[in-house]
Amino acid sequence: MNPLDSWIARAREFARQDIRQRMPEHHYFHHLEHVEQVAEAAGQLAGAAGLDARESAVLEIAAWFHDLGYADGANGHEERSAALARSVMEPLGIDEDLLTRIENCILATRMPQRPADRLEALMADADLSHLGTPGYWNFIGKLRQELREVHGKTMNDEEWLRFEVDFMENHAYHTPEAQALYGRQKRKHLKKLQTMLALHQPGNLQAEEEETLLDGQKLGRGVETMFRSAYRTHINLSSIADNKANIMLSINAIIISITVSTLVPRFGEHPALVLPTILLLIVCLGAIVFATLSTMPKVTTGTVTRDAVRNREANLIFFGNFFNMPLEDYQWGMNELIGDKRFIYNTMTRDLYFLGKVLARKYALLRWCYLVFMWGLIASVAAFALTFLTGEPA
Repeated sequence: MNPLDSWIARAREFARQDIRQRMPEHHYFHHLEHVEQVAEAAGQLAGAAGLDARESAVLEIAAWFHDLGYADGANGHEERSAALARSVMEPLGIDEDLLTRIENCILATRMPQRPADRLEALMADADLSHLGTPGYWNFIGKLRQELREVHGKTMNDEEWLRFEVDFMENHAYHTPEAQALYGRQKRKHLKKLQTMLALHQPGNLQAEEEETLLDGQKLGRGVETMFRSAYRTHINLSSIADNKANIMLSINAIIISITVSTLVPRFGEHPALVLPTILLLIVCLGAIVFATLSTMPKVTTGTVTRDAVRNREANLIFFGNFFNMPLEDYQWGMNELIGDKRFIYNTMTRDLYFLGKVLARKYALLRWCYLVFMWGLIASVAAFALTFLTGEPA
């Protein structure tokens, strides 16, 4: 690995570890997801601008460090981030010119942005690249939540929309590379925001109620109806499976009770009844075992980690996944879920998938239950018939 790649790798490793250890959880926007997105955008812009290896390294290292100072508060976090970048990278043997350029790129993200050269302009654009990406709605949801919980800035829907519209209208990317990569999507987001603001009425945000934008696709009430219908279908099928299992349990319990009370006492007088009776009891017990397995709940750990929530791999809407979680972790996770519409839809999709897996297991076990009961009962009746035909029980 050449020195430049090793420096970038060190910056990436340090940033991820530092954010996990020091960044408060309620900094929903200024957290790992944003830093990783900016680092990815820095790489895209470096490639689009045709930067050489040294300039690309400066841009990516600055991207990884640019918000680490936020762990100690918003005011002056750019200066703290720049100082932290120097303290971490200087021992690696980076020359003074590169260190200074990394610091300047980090300071160029300070609002209002005033980049002094092309490299700083690319860094400033990378920091706000989310304005022109499909993940924009996710990020502004996190920003709104952070403003409310960290800075005490509570805005109703109309105030928030106006805040975002004003920011988007007053913002312009500094470089043609950023305009080409993010400008078109940003204009779409701005148009959407303006429409939502125009349609907004006190207490009734029609644009949010009737239509959610996710990855450029319009998700209307039909999607919510689809999820609702799918959940209802899964619950009904599960209820039907449990009823069928209960029927089989009752029938086989009755057969066992009658068999034990009626036939077993006659074994001494009629030894020929032993084998058919044992066969019948085995069949009934087998059916009971499969019916019981089909209704047996699966035991889970009941714990979802914060890392799983950050990686959007958790399902917090099924009790079996969270019943052992500390309350504060569960509340934090639900805030993450509520603030991210993509996370909500992915969670419901994941929940439906695993409900389907449970149903498949239920019905597979029920099928074996019915097969054992049907063919076993036929075999048992045939055994009894053969015994009576030979005349031995008489």
